[in-house]
Amino acid sequence: MNLLRIYIVLLFLGLSFQQAYSQSYRFKASGFSVLEKKQRGNWGEWSNLALVDLSVVLDTDKHRIVVYSQEIQLYNILDYIEREENDTDIVYSFLCKDNSGTDCKLSIITRKNQDHRKQLYINYDNQIIVYNMNTVH
Repeated sequence: MNLLRIYIVLLFLGLSFQQAYSQSYRFKASGFSVLEKKQRGNWGEWSNLALVDLSVVLDTDKHRIVVYSQEIQLYNILDYIEREENDTDIVYSFLCKDNSGTDCKLSIITRKNQDHRKQLYINYDNQIIVYNMNTVH
């Protein structure tokens, strides 16, 4: 019986320790817009900003980004691109595969000159989706 108690305590401590070091970043998306390529390969214009209230989670332990929209968008991270920074932006990018297996590049951009506003860009060959986001604490 004492051995069982020790196992339970160790299991509890192990799970607690794992949770303490979990790297999960949560955001709240407030709006999105879409840009699509036209038939001749030129980019069109951004759609009007649509207001939304969605959760976005970057989970580096599970190597994925999830957008909890009406249809859940799951992006499995294949590669982490080195952080980029310039005078106006901080950019974290990821090479991913979406739910249907299509390759895409996701970037979380912090706009330094816009009160550190965050945006998530989902880049496909023929379409770009942008979400305006706030960090959830």
